Amino acid sequence: MNKKMLLVLVGLLGLQLSSDLVMGQQWGHLSARFVFDGTPPKPVPTVVNKDQAVCGKFKLMDESLVVNAKNKGIANVVVFLRDTKKPAIHPDYEKALKDKVVLNNINCRFEPRVALIRTGQAVVLGNKDPVGHNTKIDTFFNPGVNPLIPSGAQLDQKFMVEERLPARVSCSIHPWMNAWLVVRSNPYFAASDADGKIHIKNIPAGTWEFQFWQEKSGYVRTVTVGGKKTEWKRGRADLKITAGKTLDLGDVVVDKKLFE
Repeated sequence: MNKKMLLVLVGLLGLQLSSDLVMGQQWGHLSARFVFDGTPPKPVPTVVNKDQAVCGKFKLMDESLVVNAKNKGIANVVVFLRDTKKPAIHPDYEKALKDKVVLNNINCRFEPRVALIRTGQAVVLGNKDPVGHNTKIDTFFNPGVNPLIPSGAQLDQKFMVEERLPARVSCSIHPWMNAWLVVRSNPYFAASDADGKIHIKNIPAGTWEFQFWQEKSGYVRTVTVGGKKTEWKRGRADLKITAGKTLDLGDVVVDKKLFE
C-alpha cells in the first residue's frame, strides 16, 4: 500500500469515527421565558429626522427594550451555548446551514431585530423600502461591512469567524435604525419571541455554559429562576442538558434595574 492510499484510508476512517460519534450522541432541549420584573414600560416613539415623507408614516417605536404588555415577556433576549468544549452538531442543523438568513430594511427599520447565523452561513441584506439604506455591521473579529443597498436590492454576506457577542447593525442614513447580528460556530442559539420564549432543540447531553444577553441590559445578570434570585456573572450559567428531556427554566424574571 503506497503512502497516498494510506492517507486516504486514514481520512475516511476519521470521517467514519466522527459520524459514529455524532450518531451515538444523545440530545436534549432547553426552554425558558424571559419576564420583566415590574410594570412593563410604555413604548417610546422614535424621532424620525430623515426621509420623513416615507419613514414618518410608520409610527416607529424604540425597540431597544420590547416588553409584552399582556404577559411581561421580554423579546429579543439572546441565548447561546459558549462552545469552549466544541459540542457535537446534530445532523438536522447541518442541513439548515445551507439556508440563507434574511435581514431586511423594511418600513425604515431592520427586520428581524436580532438575526442569528452560523459561521459560513449566508445572510441576505435586503432593502424593501422606496428609499436607500446602508447596512453597517460592526463586528469584533470579522471584517466590518457597510454596503449601500438601493431600493429593491439585496446582497449576500458571509462571516467566517465566530463573534463573542452580538454585532451591532445600523443605518447611517437613518440613525434610529438598529439591529443585532449573532454569529456563532455552533447552532445552539435563540432570540426570545414576542412572549419572551426561547426553545433550543437537540443540544448534546451534558453540562454546558450558556450566555444570556439583551441589547439594553447587556449581560442578563440578575435574575430570579424558580423563585430564587441569582446572579449570572457576565450573563453566564452552567446548565445540565439531559438526554431525551427538555430543561425548562420556566419564567426567568429579569431585574428591571438592568435596563435603567
